[in-house]
Amino acid sequence: MTQKVLIVDDSLTVRMDLTEAFAAAGFDVAPCATLAEARAVLSREAVNIALLDVQLPDGDGFELIAEIRALPSASPIPVLMLSTSAEVESRIRGLKIGADDYVGKPYDKGYVVSRAHELLRSRGTHEHGERPTVLLIDDSVTFRNAIHASLEAAGYAVLAAGSGEEGLRLAVANRPAVVIVDGVLPGIDGATVIRTIRLDAGLRRTPCVLLTGSEDVESELRALDAGADTFVRKEEDFGVILARLDAVLRRAHFDDDEGNSVLGPKRVLVVDDSPNYRGDVADAVRSDGYDVVLAGSGEEALAILAAQPIDCILMDLVMPGLGGREAAKRVKESPVGRDVPLIVVTAVDEPRTVIEVLAAGVDDYITKSADFEVVRARIKAQLRRRQIEDERRRTREALLRRELESASARAARKVAEARAVLVEELERKNRELEAFSYSVSHDLRAPLRSIQGFTGALLSECSAEMSELAKDYLARVSAAAGRMGELIEDMLELSRVSRAELRRQPIDLASVARVVASELSRKEPERAAVFDIESVPAVEGDGRLLRILLDNLLGNAWKFTAKKTEARIGFGAHSTDGPPVYFVCDNGAGFDMKHAGRLFSPFQRLHSERDYPGTGIGLATVQRIVDRHGGTVWAEGIIGQGATISFTIPPAREVASGGATASS
Repeated sequence: MTQKVLIVDDSLTVRMDLTEAFAAAGFDVAPCATLAEARAVLSREAVNIALLDVQLPDGDGFELIAEIRALPSASPIPVLMLSTSAEVESRIRGLKIGADDYVGKPYDKGYVVSRAHELLRSRGTHEHGERPTVLLIDDSVTFRNAIHASLEAAGYAVLAAGSGEEGLRLAVANRPAVVIVDGVLPGIDGATVIRTIRLDAGLRRTPCVLLTGSEDVESELRALDAGADTFVRKEEDFGVILARLDAVLRRAHFDDDEGNSVLGPKRVLVVDDSPNYRGDVADAVRSDGYDVVLAGSGEEALAILAAQPIDCILMDLVMPGLGGREAAKRVKESPVGRDVPLIVVTAVDEPRTVIEVLAAGVDDYITKSADFEVVRARIKAQLRRRQIEDERRRTREALLRRELESASARAARKVAEARAVLVEELERKNRELEAFSYSVSHDLRAPLRSIQGFTGALLSECSAEMSELAKDYLARVSAAAGRMGELIEDMLELSRVSRAELRRQPIDLASVARVVASELSRKEPERAAVFDIESVPAVEGDGRLLRILLDNLLGNAWKFTAKKTEARIGFGAHSTDGPPVYFVCDNGAGFDMKHAGRLFSPFQRLHSERDYPGTGIGLATVQRIVDRHGGTVWAEGIIGQGATISFTIPPAREVASGGATASS
């Protein structure tokens, strides 16, 4: 089915350029110079996707977005906006108003076409009916037209390309059912095209047929060595070609989620306060087919990142306002930016700065120069790294799904037996892991004490002979060693909680909570915090472990209410159909509920250490204690309004009867 694209731009050059590119990709194009022309097209025919310029002679593209969104349609029309890449405010405004994506000018037309394909595919509108799609790559127009007509007559939808580079772009955008590629092409040859497909996570399962004009056996071996599923000689009868094609498709296996292709359209954010350097970098990066977004400050960079997906960031360090160091830190702390490759490109070339920036989470560091080949190569390397990481994650998830499916498919008489074996194996692995963690943590304390002792001795005894820089380095080493010591102690505590024998007895949690609250108040008598501790039902649990649990929960509430002038911390319980639900609540910093799942993992923090120091082990310890008692724990919070941590401790008889599993 041919897709209709509406292109609205008052530049004749842009209209002609994009019309040619979209027509070559198989689209039916409706080019318009004004809003009036665009409205006329929309009133008389269906459009599958729209490309809109911002500035037009009779208005702007923002007006047309609202009109397109109001059109009666079975599925919303994707809207792609085009405008000068430096117009940050226009970009953000367009995305907020309802544009699906925004591409800056100057643009790479291959990127624009690929992005349009992706938007259509994501909306489920880029289908060729029920016919399998064949991508035909051959530089001979005569041969290409002949095969094209024969394949369509045989019931296939056909996409055609005259070079390997063009063919790969079409493959990424359309995900064809099969690729037929000539062995000899201008630019990259057919074997290289197939190898590239086999190395790409989004395409690697696509069947490939290599065309050859040679009759020798070596040609067949080279075709298969390149990764082709089969090869076809150009001189063969079309019936033979069709039979080979059908056989390849019968053997093909496709997954619904093949992952993102590293060859697909990517967007790079360039952050630099120098317009000239920003433009030079953009020109160099754009030559690789990327969309480039320009920002002149850290504030603009964060605003863009919040409004639009970015695949890689290039950032200067020294900028007015929010500098590169702080901007990079905020990017890596944000949920939308923490996995985005971030490369610092700066004129600052000091080892100390390099070490500090990389330690803060930046992925790469490049010294500024007029040679942008290094920048281009580093971007490609970071995008490949990101793709590999995503692929590993998908592989792990797929393996887990298959294991779960396999387990559920087994007969129900074997379920109990398999569960017992699995539990025993998991417990053994956990014991081994906990023993290893305890051993490593314990053995690390001695060298850490040596580091702290010797750095302290150097600072006290040799201070007069040292430069201020050397003193600063030693102070940093000492502080880092102290921080590591805290982490090790918390890891040891977590290991002890997991390994200790569970001794159940009736425990009055309210009494324990009052003791903990009293100790907290004595440590910081200047704090004006109010504890509201209710009487609660007694529990059957290990007294030592439950004291550690309340130490962590009430200690967290104490910490996160430190900035409140009227801090309130509560402990209580409420009844349910099952065991009582105990809770610790506060009116402190709170948290965003979309990150609640991370709270109980070791070393996971939702607040900066500068504001609220800690190691991120406390709630992991709480969960381990509750798990050992056969209960559950969960968290609720609102940013700036406080948090509530709730948990259950079921009676020992319920745990023993199979309601939960307790370690002993």
